[in-house]
Amino acid sequence: MTEIPIFKRDESRDYLKILAALKELPFPVGKNLLIDFLVGDYENSSIKNNDLDSLNSFDSFDLGKEELRETLENLISKGFIEITSTSNNKFIKVLKLTPKGVNEIKNPTLCFKKIKPDLSKFETTITPEDLIIFDELKVFLQRYNNNQKKAIISSKDKILCIAGAGSGKTTVLTKRIEFLVKYRAVPSQKILAITFTRKARTEMQDRLIKLGVNAVVETFNSFSEKILLKHNDLIYGRKMGVINYGNKMVAIGFALNSIGITMSSAIDKYFSVSQKRNKTNEELSNILMNDCFFILDYFKIKNQELSDFSKIADPEDKQTAKMIYLLCKSLKEHLSLQGLRDYTDQILDVVNFWKKSPQFIPKFDYILVDEYQDVNAMQIELLDLLSPKNLFCVGDPRQSIFGWRGSDINYILKFPEKYPDSEIITLTKNYRSSKSLVEFMNHSIKNLGLPDLEHNHEGNKEIHIMNFDSELNEMEFILSEIISSNISREEIFVLSRTNSQLLELSKLMKQKNIAHAIKSDEIRSSYQAGEGGVTLATIHSIKGLEAKIVFIIGCNELNFPCKASDHPIIEMIKLEQYDKEEEEKRLFYVAISRAKNKLFMTYSGKKPTYFINSEMLKIVNG
Repeated sequence: MTEIPIFKRDESRDYLKILAALKELPFPVGKNLLIDFLVGDYENSSIKNNDLDSLNSFDSFDLGKEELRETLENLISKGFIEITSTSNNKFIKVLKLTPKGVNEIKNPTLCFKKIKPDLSKFETTITPEDLIIFDELKVFLQRYNNNQKKAIISSKDKILCIAGAGSGKTTVLTKRIEFLVKYRAVPSQKILAITFTRKARTEMQDRLIKLGVNAVVETFNSFSEKILLKHNDLIYGRKMGVINYGNKMVAIGFALNSIGITMSSAIDKYFSVSQKRNKTNEELSNILMNDCFFILDYFKIKNQELSDFSKIADPEDKQTAKMIYLLCKSLKEHLSLQGLRDYTDQILDVVNFWKKSPQFIPKFDYILVDEYQDVNAMQIELLDLLSPKNLFCVGDPRQSIFGWRGSDINYILKFPEKYPDSEIITLTKNYRSSKSLVEFMNHSIKNLGLPDLEHNHEGNKEIHIMNFDSELNEMEFILSEIISSNISREEIFVLSRTNSQLLELSKLMKQKNIAHAIKSDEIRSSYQAGEGGVTLATIHSIKGLEAKIVFIIGCNELNFPCKASDHPIIEMIKLEQYDKEEEEKRLFYVAISRAKNKLFMTYSGKKPTYFINSEMLKIVNG
């Protein structure tokens, strides 16, 4: 019998139906009417009253309103559609096709195909042989569930462990290393564990020492630096150093001087009035400096030469983009003259060294990589050159949030393609959050096609979505909740999408003498009044941490997906080669999955972010 293939509709061109509808409609329309028109909703009286159902685009969008709204917002954020006022009433907002949108209809370039890996079919298989080993090692493995046990003892050469939020991935990773040393007799010096941050490295080293194991634990940077120090003369032929904060300040001073501009003038040119609000000149200088170094790193990660990106900037941004390009060009020249390298250079230099001299590549029997969802092309190349027989990668595609700086979610999603005989193990038991929070999280990220997480404890349903008539009232509510709470302040997080919201809240907390610390990408500061304090953090800086109570401020469509930025150059030169909409959704998932017991999502404005979908609202209101 001939098997008939299942037809899967190509959704990658659905966005063109939205652009075509705006072009075809006889008058300007708002978001709601456009959505109702595209899905064929006759409950909107404007459709019948204006005979809109006779148009070709009527009822042409096959998916639901939520997915349509997301795609529409994405088109707006990318400049294909703009929101404008009607000619006779400035308060009525309508949609308008931009010249960029008109050109997109003629020459489609944008692909909105969602990342939908079929990883759900890779269910963890527990074999009878596994159960025998579990029983033989019951004392060693007694604390763990079966999927965790499988990840610890699996004998496959290539293993991908998809570890959901709160599923104990670090514990499993360290336990696997202990298993290899104590039960497989693997020499500890033949095991390399790679983490992303110094903090994670220290934590893993401490855990292993307590277990009586002394494996090699490094970050990508520390591992590369040791290789370079060992072979410095072969690689460079001169003394080289790693750049520090002081070197960076000197370098940016040199660069500013070389193009004849002061830091004060550069700040005024680079930042908008709102971006400068509540930030000191020192903080603004640091952001500008870090953004320049970010650009240098980005081109290196992409294996591209620094080019004049002002040529692709929008007309209103060209002058500022040119200034940043010239600063970056001068920085690059200065660092080369001074014999200074940064963290990105270290990995790149090791990769190039090993390509020329493969005899110097160290040999490890086992390599374990943490946070695999965050790897970039350069790090993958380094791992490929190490070419271990046994590779264990652990990560969570749901928490891939660094595409804007070169990470690529596809490395974890396509692991089974790269290693066809690999084993996929999923850790789905969430030990962090209550049942309702786990359900809420699952519904926020359904489109990735990954298995749902399971809860470990019931808990009370403490999820709140709260609207306020101003940002000030929103923040005052958060302060009052913190003051009245009997939970330790160290168990309270206030998370935001951008730094500016944190600084605003910090100012109010100082007035009320509330102890707190700010944690973000650029700003490190604290205000202590007594022991312990609330953590104010950007979501990017809080991944991996947890608290009993989590507040997420600004949960509206201005911040999720983010329409503002503390880093103008990222938007200016359009570096992103990733699905920003999907990454923003994953960022929201990271935020809500930090909460153990209680979650507050606050916002001002008409409505919350559409990232809070109808299924999530049912959980809150049900």
